[in-house]
Amino acid sequence: MHRRTFVGVGAASLGLLPLLPTFTFADPQPVAKESKPAWLLELIKLNDQHLSQSRTYRITEPGNPAFGGFIDGDDIPNPHSTTGFVRQAACSIACPESSFYRSKELLAEVGPAVQALLKMQHDDGTIDLLSTNFHSTPDTGFLVKRLVPAYTLLERSGTPGREPVLAALKTFLLRGGEALSAGGIHTPNHRWVVCAALTKLQERWPNPRYLNRIEEWLSEHIDMDADGQYNERSTLIYSPLTNRLLITIAKGLNKPELLGYVRRNLAMTLYYLHPNGEVVTEASGRQDKALVGTPEGYYYACRYMALLDKDGQMAAMCRLIEQNGLPKLVGFLDYFLEDPAFWNELPAASPLPTNYVKEFSRSGLVRIRRGNWDSTILSANPVWLTFSRGKAMLQGMRVAASFFGKGQFQTEKITREGNSWVLTQSLDGPYFQPFSKENIAEDGDWEKMPRDKRRQSEVQRLDSKVTLTETADGMEVQIALTGTDGVPVALELIFRPGGSFTGVLPHPTRDKAFLLKESAGTYAFQGDTITFGPGLAQHKNVQLRGALPAMDAPTVYLTGFTPFRHTIRLS
Repeated sequence: MHRRTFVGVGAASLGLLPLLPTFTFADPQPVAKESKPAWLLELIKLNDQHLSQSRTYRITEPGNPAFGGFIDGDDIPNPHSTTGFVRQAACSIACPESSFYRSKELLAEVGPAVQALLKMQHDDGTIDLLSTNFHSTPDTGFLVKRLVPAYTLLERSGTPGREPVLAALKTFLLRGGEALSAGGIHTPNHRWVVCAALTKLQERWPNPRYLNRIEEWLSEHIDMDADGQYNERSTLIYSPLTNRLLITIAKGLNKPELLGYVRRNLAMTLYYLHPNGEVVTEASGRQDKALVGTPEGYYYACRYMALLDKDGQMAAMCRLIEQNGLPKLVGFLDYFLEDPAFWNELPAASPLPTNYVKEFSRSGLVRIRRGNWDSTILSANPVWLTFSRGKAMLQGMRVAASFFGKGQFQTEKITREGNSWVLTQSLDGPYFQPFSKENIAEDGDWEKMPRDKRRQSEVQRLDSKVTLTETADGMEVQIALTGTDGVPVALELIFRPGGSFTGVLPHPTRDKAFLLKESAGTYAFQGDTITFGPGLAQHKNVQLRGALPAMDAPTVYLTGFTPFRHTIRLS
């Protein structure tokens, strides 16, 4: 791999701003554009609109201790909302294309906002994330990383009267640097948040303590597995965040080796896209698990690598994101204003993968895509299959049995057998014999006679096997639950809200629940249709004891009893 270094090169100005540093591309080096591209102009316009909305959350009562700060949706003043305003305002003040360019009125609001941040900052330099983290070094890092570019944009805007605001903001940032140089973290990505924030400080106000702390965290190595995924497997939130953080560190500290991790994660992410442009999130280990979301968080890294490597697939990802969700990029405007090299034209696009079978064993899933339909097979998850056709989404399949309160099916691994994938689970349900006489507690305390010391009898068993096979136009699902006979079973097909069904019957007592008795049912959404069947409805008990609660989504149930053997096809 060709090792690239990052040095300052001549760049276009931000309006009347002095030159900003840019990243170096593979030779020959392109010259940064003099004018902003259309997509960036659109983001500047959107930022103005968001800024106007944000200003309505400003605390304007002079007697309020948080005067100048900003509240959240629950009317709580907090450093994150306040930082968001400062960042938005800095972008607008710095851009000649903004209606707030060099606005003295807006600057007069930024000053009190920074003073509010100083009041919210603890003596140790940290701030609070009021929903959960207090005296939080990592949350301080999130803010510092975004406020250093805001400082730079304000400084170079030439706006009269900016000096006192900058002095106060510098105080906040340097105090934060003290916390970041010593404080601890919670999660894997927090290490890189701290390192990226210290990198931004190092670029402006060099300090050996910053570099020493960065090297201390980096010595733990980057948490990437063989699949190209970071430890948290958070495809919607923390994987794209980590890519941005590693690029920041690589650029600022001349560590191009970190970009290898970004490349690997982006290459993996190409196989985590649904046909409708959403991101596969079901294997996440964080709060974005199974959330619906799109890949705009990857845009910065994709554009960076597209330009650096002249990578056509990364360029295609950028264009896909621009086409499907350009307004969602407004939150990253400061990234693109800080470095005009991003204004250059993308290379020619190369096709993105749309026809594949990919196994990601470390993440516990298999991805299958054939043009306009795709499917995800999952282990260690009660939702073990998803299926989509265009915009129509089967968000998940689950199956459970009324087996001693623990019959929710979940497999520990996915096994490939020929052209199929097999998921299994074995459960037992014992009864327990009297405690041995010599060990009976004299006071009759049940807790002193634990069940693991009792002899088992009448042991019941439930063996579950799901076999998944690709067909010409979808997936075939064979389900077998055997062992103890007569156990009620319910199979769930959980669909995305908003569509319409045919061939199913509304459940007589449960909202958003349907039974499939016919040979086939359909689910249609925005012109796309999923067909599923044949049906089976031997009883109406769709909320079995020991099963997970029904999801808040339209769900079709197939029901029966063990021995339960049924094959359903999705197309």
